[in-house]
Amino acid sequence: MDKPSGNRARLVGINHVALEVGNIEDALDFYGRFFEFTLRGRSEQMAFIDMGDQFLALSESGHLTKDRHRHFGLVVDDRSSLRAQLEAEKVELIPGKGLNFYDPWGNYIQVVEYRDIQYSKTSGVLHGMGLKLNKTEDAVEQLRHKGLLEE
Repeated sequence: MDKPSGNRARLVGINHVALEVGNIEDALDFYGRFFEFTLRGRSEQMAFIDMGDQFLALSESGHLTKDRHRHFGLVVDDRSSLRAQLEAEKVELIPGKGLNFYDPWGNYIQVVEYRDIQYSKTSGVLHGMGLKLNKTEDAVEQLRHKGLLEE
């Protein structure tokens, strides 16, 4: 891992991602059909969906465009059940490897499963979220290689 040099700030993580949606109530309804979540907070034109130590900010906007290059990734505990739910609701899936879809406002969302990637939550955050999740050997090796494995 590179050591910090000079007086530049070091990236540590992502606190939140903001998505523009057409209507807050519709967005909460849409995401609520596929994900269990708690609202962290809410105003007339914004809602904040809690994800443990991070959150998803939904912001009402009138300037929405569909864009395959502007995207973000969500980490879930069970990608296969999410795929089945998205298909049942006829959500527009994006063909290709993995699970990718557009929400009704054109936000391009990639979905990965926690066990398969080097991203990790501390045991305290997982406990606070009521989750007990494991990693694949490949993901564990990636974490170990970077010195990020919590042992």
